[in-house]
Amino acid sequence: HGGVAVNYMQVTGLTKDSSGLLTGVEAIDLETESRYQLRAKSIVNATGVFVDAIMRLDDPQARPLVRPSQGVHIVLSKNFLDGDSAIMIPKTSDGRVLFAVPWHDRVVVGTTDTLVDECSLEPRALEEEIDFILHTARKYLTRAPQRKDVLSIFAGLRPLAAPEGDDNTSTKEISRSHHLQVSLSGLVTITGGKWTTYRKMAQDTVDKAALVGCLEPTPCKTGEMPIHGWLANVDPADPLSYYGSDAEAMRDLIKKRPELGKPLHARLPYTAVEVIWSVRHEMARTVDDILARRQRALFLDARAAIEMAPAVAKILADELKKDIPWQREQIRQFTELARGYFLVS
Repeated sequence: HGGVAVNYMQVTGLTKDSSGLLTGVEAIDLETESRYQLRAKSIVNATGVFVDAIMRLDDPQARPLVRPSQGVHIVLSKNFLDGDSAIMIPKTSDGRVLFAVPWHDRVVVGTTDTLVDECSLEPRALEEEIDFILHTARKYLTRAPQRKDVLSIFAGLRPLAAPEGDDNTSTKEISRSHHLQVSLSGLVTITGGKWTTYRKMAQDTVDKAALVGCLEPTPCKTGEMPIHGWLANVDPADPLSYYGSDAEAMRDLIKKRPELGKPLHARLPYTAVEVIWSVRHEMARTVDDILARRQRALFLDARAAIEMAPAVAKILADELKKDIPWQREQIRQFTELARGYFLVS
């Protein structure tokens, strides 16, 4: 649709004209360390929990717009929940909701809602959050989960819109609605929101950006536009079903090289063809891109993901024309990352 996505390009500054209006951004390619100045008629700050950092590039005195809330999930073997139905505990000891949902032949149990002061690219579960989930889940699951049963544990940060005034506002009382703000320089910032309203969030944001940039208004098309890969009547038993219409091209690769269709680990379904596809068509650049951001290996079984890392690094190196030291560094970095995703009894 005429757009270009660039990953591993970090914005380090904003450029303005003599009247203080934004004209573009300064950015650095994190792989090559090359620096760029990019001009733009309109700039959108849609960086989730990190919007305040970008706001401060525009105005060092900008009021914080986000109150980050941490949500933690644990992943267990599917035999902790009988059947294929999810369960929801509508009121826990602290008045919140807990759920257990069948997910990729596992069970994911969560979540928490903990206000945090610092935003991290790799948030970590607090011990009290782990204890809360395990303690509550033991009352409702088929078996009582212990720390040793946790295959993976992961945390994420919700970019809740910061309330004005009282910083002690409960997360339950903070609106999940999205909010748009335009600074005096023309920076369009979106905060809040949730997955279920992502399309409306995007529509409102692009409409505002077009207005700020004096671009010709165009009716939004995404309400009727199929998402890439959409395919009716997929077979969930097919390990490539998640790729939708792309799966046929992946099967063609397997026909030429049958070894690409074999699982990379006995406890997980992911294959070499998925790694190749992610590099060639999904902009994957690192082992954690593959095992956490394109596949779900790290979230389904962190120890198995570590064991997969050397094979994934080798495939990546072949595709990206990287050397042995690069592979070793990728394995080291991923192993260090993944150790934060399992519990030590």
